[in-house]
Amino acid sequence: MNPDLFASENEPISLKMPDAEVIYFPSFFNKVLATDFFERLSKTIKWQQDNITVYGKTYPQPRLTALYAINNNSYRYSGITMNPKPFTEELLAIKEKVDIACNVSFTTCLLNQYRDGQDSNGWHSDNEKELGTNPIIASLSFGAERWFHFKHKTDKQLKRKILLENGSLLLMKGTTQEFWLHQIPKSKKILHPRINLTFRIIQ
Repeated sequence: MNPDLFASENEPISLKMPDAEVIYFPSFFNKVLATDFFERLSKTIKWQQDNITVYGKTYPQPRLTALYAINNNSYRYSGITMNPKPFTEELLAIKEKVDIACNVSFTTCLLNQYRDGQDSNGWHSDNEKELGTNPIIASLSFGAERWFHFKHKTDKQLKRKILLENGSLLLMKGTTQEFWLHQIPKSKKILHPRINLTFRIIQ
């Protein structure tokens, strides 16, 4: 793959959030490449829709998911255990650039496909035991723009939100997962799909 396609004008933005370290790269991939990745991932990723149980009720998860990794380590969240598939060529190319930018060697990618604004992800932290203490999460967005909400776990007055653009990268590290929750809320205005790649380390 031509490395020149990865070139972009990209100034990272540090979100001013206490008890957290969150950095936003609005144009991590240029729009042409981001749209190309969106189309390829839509077709090549083996998407699944698991059932999730909340407060004793079981229903289909409101999005499609997939797990890929360079090892065989599973990932468990919300009562769901996912076993990874080997990285595809596209995912390896993306991971290489994300690794360099974040100065981290990620092992695993949890992908989410939000088919429209009715697909969502409720309030949560990425604090599963497999991720260790103060995990680093790199979240890439391809496709439709979606609002990403933060709220502090103890100080209810502290809230943030950011519009995740096509080709953008949101990096969460430090004590972010310990002190903050995040979500992708539903929206009737969103008619097009978004693919989200969340890179993480599972040893």
